[in-house]
Amino acid sequence: MNTLLIKLAAEGDVLRTTPLLYGLKDKYPGAGITWLTEKNAVPVLENNDFIDEILTIGEPRSRCSLKNYYNLVINLDKDTRALKIATGLDAWEKFGFGIKGGRIVALNSGSEYAVRLGLDDELKFRRNKKTYQEVVFEQCRLRYAGQPYILNLSERQVKFSENFLKRHKGIRRSFKIGLNTGCGPKYPKKKWTIDGFVKLATALRNAGDTQILLLGGLREVKRNKEIKQKIKFPVIDTGTNNSLSDFISIINCCDLVVTGDTVAMHIAIALKKKVVALFGPTSPGEIDLYNRGIKVVSKIHCAPCYKNACDKKPDCMSLITADEVFNSVK
Repeated sequence: MNTLLIKLAAEGDVLRTTPLLYGLKDKYPGAGITWLTEKNAVPVLENNDFIDEILTIGEPRSRCSLKNYYNLVINLDKDTRALKIATGLDAWEKFGFGIKGGRIVALNSGSEYAVRLGLDDELKFRRNKKTYQEVVFEQCRLRYAGQPYILNLSERQVKFSENFLKRHKGIRRSFKIGLNTGCGPKYPKKKWTIDGFVKLATALRNAGDTQILLLGGLREVKRNKEIKQKIKFPVIDTGTNNSLSDFISIINCCDLVVTGDTVAMHIAIALKKKVVALFGPTSPGEIDLYNRGIKVVSKIHCAPCYKNACDKKPDCMSLITADEVFNSVK
């Protein structure tokens, strides 16, 4: 069974799709699986024994490989490029999303609910009780039974984690809590407040032998600098210019991660870390923490909304208090 799985981005969405590989391998034991994705998401798929080939969209080699015949094409991405590829390929069977007359359509009956989720806000925001994994398994006629994320560290990543702990002497015995302070550009309102992180870090330090690690990317340079300046005790600033591969290795050093609904949350879930996940504009019900975490959900009436801008003061994430998060960490 020659299978093409299309999930392009974002990195967290790609990672949370990996449980599907267990279902596919169980149903089609001899299946060869090719995964088409964006270049930036490749690090979360590398070293995955269930994937035979990783293709990056737009590259010449990928265009050549996509001329091959696939028995099964699965497209779980609503990006126009993915929709056109899935619709245009010749295959014995297709699951997921396609395009017809400029509109997203279901390629099989099992994907009709997933299409509706993208069209019906009341269904997606209020009535839906299925996790993302339950939805994509349903799209592929598979049963979700808690299959975990797949994220295998390379030898280099394991070594990076070890060297990180050696560089920061004395933290190995401490309970290491990563505070992921930012989020991606699509939904900037997923960020918790600077004041919240400062108060939380202080409460955690006062509660016992904990070591705080500040996590973030290039968008958090000023934010993490301000948080670090306002915290009145030493914390480890892990840097904001790490590659995704190294960022994964740093999260691997944490015992628990406090984060919004971001790629850091998905990495922590995949690495089987304890997670306290903060939700405002996005839906907490879609996320499976695999009984290793707690969701702190804003009590504002308009959430989730999936808006990338908001003029409400205070907004949903501002209403989450440091006490709420601290009690969840405890």
